[in-house]
Amino acid sequence: MRRAQKYADFRDYEHYVGRWWMLTGSLLLLAVPTTICVVYDAWPPITDLLRGLLGVAPIYWTVGTIEVLTYVPMLGTGGSYLGFLTGNLTSLKVPCALNAMQACGVEAGTEEGELISTIAIGVSSLVTTAIIAIGVLALSSIRGFIESPTLQPAFDNILPALFGPLAVVYVSKNWKVAMAPLIFMVLLFVCVPALADSVGVLVPVGAVIAIVAARILYKKGLV
Repeated sequence: MRRAQKYADFRDYEHYVGRWWMLTGSLLLLAVPTTICVVYDAWPPITDLLRGLLGVAPIYWTVGTIEVLTYVPMLGTGGSYLGFLTGNLTSLKVPCALNAMQACGVEAGTEEGELISTIAIGVSSLVTTAIIAIGVLALSSIRGFIESPTLQPAFDNILPALFGPLAVVYVSKNWKVAMAPLIFMVLLFVCVPALADSVGVLVPVGAVIAIVAARILYKKGLV
């Protein structure tokens, strides 16, 4: 009984500290672009800002809600706060936590599982930060070579190179659902190339098509 009470008190403390850290982290993230705008007196037009948000905000709100409902039971209280604060859950933090719990032979949702999950995510965050710092230092020493005109075409294609592998990963998870929005968007941009400038606005359209296709396939028992 005493152990259960101590664990409950510790969980309350975790929530208290976690909420403050999440609030502090959010303010720090917003402080960087705000400081740049204030120092250089360069504020983005509100219409362009809203247009950009219209394309990406629905996805992030949806994915964020799904990740909370999915990952919190796996990671526990401390691991969830730490993971959501440091980011990259799907590709890094969740696999690290699950592998650590499996290696230690503990179950998710238990006190032991929560402890191992928090430690794994913390170590993962430290290792990621160290690798990024080493990478920045290494790249700064060859900055002149990287910025040379010879390599400029490669850097002009960084976004396609990044989103291509990401698309392969997500499409391969359920290619039947992905085919509907993919085919629609390819045909749309082939028929109306001018819409390439409005790709951000069409993201919610693709999401709706994917949801409708998933619903139809689910009813037919194909997914």
